[in-house]
Amino acid sequence: MTGIFAAWVGALAMGMIFFCSPIVSMFTDHFGCRKTALGGAFVAFIGLLTTSFTNSLGLRYFTYGILFGCGSSFAFQPTLVILGHYFRRRLGLANGMVTAGSSVFSMALPPLLKKVVGPLGLSYTFQILSAFMLVQAFLALTFQPLLPTAHSSPHAEGEGGSRWQRGLPQIRKLFNLRVFRVTTYRVWAFGVATAVLGYFVPYIHLVNYVMEEFKETEKEWILMVCIGASSGVGRLVFGKIGDLIPGVKKIYMQVASFLLLGLMSMMIPQCRVFEGVIVVCIFLGLCDGCFITIMAPIAFELVGPMQASQAIGYLLGLMAIPMTAGPPIAGILHDYFGNYHVAFYLAGVPPIIGGTVLFFVPLIHRWNQRCQQQEDHCNDKMLPSENNAVNGDLLPGFTDVETHV
Repeated sequence: MTGIFAAWVGALAMGMIFFCSPIVSMFTDHFGCRKTALGGAFVAFIGLLTTSFTNSLGLRYFTYGILFGCGSSFAFQPTLVILGHYFRRRLGLANGMVTAGSSVFSMALPPLLKKVVGPLGLSYTFQILSAFMLVQAFLALTFQPLLPTAHSSPHAEGEGGSRWQRGLPQIRKLFNLRVFRVTTYRVWAFGVATAVLGYFVPYIHLVNYVMEEFKETEKEWILMVCIGASSGVGRLVFGKIGDLIPGVKKIYMQVASFLLLGLMSMMIPQCRVFEGVIVVCIFLGLCDGCFITIMAPIAFELVGPMQASQAIGYLLGLMAIPMTAGPPIAGILHDYFGNYHVAFYLAGVPPIIGGTVLFFVPLIHRWNQRCQQQEDHCNDKMLPSENNAVNGDLLPGFTDVETHV
């Protein structure tokens, strides 16, 4: 029972990374990418460091699950947004190179930690990990936007009137929901949120499945290496391919990745030899790399760079519940049926449904463009039309103060 509660500490930290994303987008738009990432990395550093000094599971729920989880969310999301300031034509490749770093660490860190935890203990291991977060805090200082933008007008919106009337525009600036007015974004967000219900099931339960089916206790690490390596390669390759595909047609890459991922999940119970599972893992990694690396470029295409921060934040927030719920549901199905077969078959359904939904996004976008052309109404999202810019009109993560840096 203690092991179950201990496992939920890590699950809480992962969940907080996604649950906090809408709030992170507000901070990014208000304070900028640099300050948000710097503050988040420092909070995550404090969370890991304090975790090393406590032996109480209850305290670790707070220090690791909440502090580290929230801090990681604030440190991670600005790294996706800031790339839009530096790259436009090669945004996919740049995003692939940045996210490929996580694949390298996902392969190298587990065996390294296994060797470190034994001799040094868990406390010193957390202290070593906290040093990585401190390095990330210093790296966040390099997040300096390069693109020019409009300056806010000195007079405040809602000048005069009651305190509530003066404060209402500020609240609207923070809680910017204008991205949901974009039909294609709503459909895209719904499709992605549906797909991730079964997205992580193979990654979480595959090792246990192999140990049950093939009695492998020494080769399961090969599966994680294959997924990590193929995911890293996929992020680089598909990032480059995404740059060659114009506009919202990039979404077809996600369509293909979700459909293939769903099929691969259903293929796992059909594998009769361990080598067959390795082949499935390679395809799972490629699908993961394609989905991750193309997510931010699609957000920029659907809502424009001015609202990309909010779009990414709300998308990750919508992904939080289904992504967190999928693996436990698969675990319940395993306990009920006595094996993972039904869990893997059903886990393949949501990605296929989500991929099918995403297929219609470019069609809806094309239809909307035709309607706009008929009405002779064309909005340029790349440049703000007036100086009095509100949240979403400024480039994401680019505050007025930073324009003078």
